[in-house]
Amino acid sequence: MKNSKNELQPDAFSELTQKQIERLSYIDLRLYFLGDIGRQNLMKRFGIAPAMATRDLGLYREYFPGNINFDGREKTYVTGPSFKPSFPHIPERVLTALSQGFGDGANPAGEALIRCELPTALNKPDLDVLAPVTRAIHRRQVIALSYHSHSSGLSQREIVPFAMVNDGLRWHARAFDRKSGEFRDFVFTRMEGTEVVEKSEIERHETMQADDQWNRIVDIDLIPHPAQKSPDIIERDFGMTNGVKHVRVRAANAGYILRHWQVDCSPDHSLTGPEYMLCLKDPLALYGVKNAFLAPGYQSPSDAGTTK
Repeated sequence: MKNSKNELQPDAFSELTQKQIERLSYIDLRLYFLGDIGRQNLMKRFGIAPAMATRDLGLYREYFPGNINFDGREKTYVTGPSFKPSFPHIPERVLTALSQGFGDGANPAGEALIRCELPTALNKPDLDVLAPVTRAIHRRQVIALSYHSHSSGLSQREIVPFAMVNDGLRWHARAFDRKSGEFRDFVFTRMEGTEVVEKSEIERHETMQADDQWNRIVDIDLIPHPAQKSPDIIERDFGMTNGVKHVRVRAANAGYILRHWQVDCSPDHSLTGPEYMLCLKDPLALYGVKNAFLAPGYQSPSDAGTTK
C-alpha cells in the first residue's frame, strides 16, 4: 500500500470510503501541524462514535506506522519520530484551518486550531445579496439588480456573472454588464435586490470566453525595492529565485493584486515608504491592462515622460 517514503500509491485507499479518507487526512494534518490527535478530536470534528474514532486511528497506524505513536502518559497519539506527511496539504487551506477552524453549516463559527490574530474584514457581503449571484454563476444565468456606482449613482442593471474575485479589500463579481455592453467588476456591497432572471438567453459575447481582460494572463516579475536596506531578507520573505519572484495573474485582476501587495509600479521605482518592499521589475508588463491605474505609482507609457 505504501512505499518507504510514505508516498501515496494510486490504489492505496481503494477499499476505503471517501469519508474514511477525509478522516485519515485530518489525522495526518493534526499530527503534522499540532503534534497530537485523540479520539475526541475526531468525534468532535466529524460527529462520529468513539468506536469509529478508535478504528480510524488504528487504520492510520496500519497505513503509516512511522507517523504515529501512542503516548501512554498523556493518553493520546503523537507524531512519530519518522513522520512524513502522507496527504497533500495545501498551504492556504492549512492556514485557514489553523486560524479559523473547519466551519460549516452545522458549526458555522468553527474553532481555530491554534491562537491566531487576523485582520478584520472591512467588507462582508450580505448573504441574501450574494446567494442569487453565486447561483447564477453556477447555473449560467442572468441577474437583475440595483447597483450603486460613483459615476451613475443608483441604477437598474442586468449582468451576466461568471466568477467571484477578492481584491484584498472587497469581494466582487466579474460579469458582463448589459447596460454598458462591457465586462466589469460589481462589488457585492453595492448591490441591492439581486434576483435571477428566468429564461433570459445569454449571448456568446456575454460569456467568460469573450472577456479579453479575464482570459489574458500577465507575467509579472517582482524584485526587492531598491530603497530597502536588506534585499536578501525580502528575497527570503517572498520566496524569490535569483532575486526575482515570478507570478502570473489575470489582466482583469492585475491592478487590484499589485495594489494589495503594495508593489511600486512607477517607472523609476521612486515611491518611498517602508510599505513598499517590492517593485515591478518592468512596468511595461502592464501594457494594455485596463485596471493598471490601480497599481501604486503606475504610469501608462504615453504619460511616463510627462511632467506633472
